[in-house]
Amino acid sequence: MMASQKTVVLITGASSGIGLETVLALAQESSDFDILLGSRSVEKGQRALDDLHSAHASSLKGQISVLQIDVTDQKSIAAAKADVASKFGRLDVLINNAGIAVTRPMDTLTNLRETFETNVFGAAMVTEAFEPLLQKSSHPRLIYVSSDQGSITTRLDTTYKWYKTRGDYYRMSKAALNMLAACHKVNFADWGCKVCAFNPGFCVTNLSGAENRAVRIQYGARDPRDPADALVKVVTGKRDTDVEKSGIVDLDGGVKPW
Repeated sequence: MMASQKTVVLITGASSGIGLETVLALAQESSDFDILLGSRSVEKGQRALDDLHSAHASSLKGQISVLQIDVTDQKSIAAAKADVASKFGRLDVLINNAGIAVTRPMDTLTNLRETFETNVFGAAMVTEAFEPLLQKSSHPRLIYVSSDQGSITTRLDTTYKWYKTRGDYYRMSKAALNMLAACHKVNFADWGCKVCAFNPGFCVTNLSGAENRAVRIQYGARDPRDPADALVKVVTGKRDTDVEKSGIVDLDGGVKPW
């Protein structure tokens, strides 16, 4: 094992959307990063990495490598942890970014199970697996890419922009994820881990399927580079004032209420 002197960052669900843009933003930010592009499929992850090198070769400073990790598969999570432990001996930053919004027709129970399997159970299992490696870092950070759609306070605010938006099961999963982040914020404080839930806003992603990207654009979805740039500030400590507050760190500054 060769101990990396760089900041080792793992981003799940990073072969597209916000995850991939965050990989790019970190790699362009500094040569001080070893960035692990987490992808369910090695092939898909490698294609994404090849595309980054093809389009941005001259601006990439940080090192990027593909890590196979399916957050719904415990064997995959365990193998990914073993790989990181073998290559780096620790993990400095874990960004639990993998997430879905189920939009195809199905019964309620199936929808809930599928949504929570990725958005909540997967994030919890990944964090549990990598916690020992985070504890070996001198500056550990744990970031949950959540949503203000999971804020109970704003859900009941009749003046809020998305008040009429349904998405009940997705909202439920993000509310649960926010609680997971809040619990870990308390539980991990004694070993110095900075923990936060992060609101990326309404962006153009494959969250609800690639076929719905056009719909997102139609309704004013933002460029995923916006939350990626905000996440770089969280990773580099420039948003620590917000991270230390109670609430969901917002991409545009400040925090949203739980």
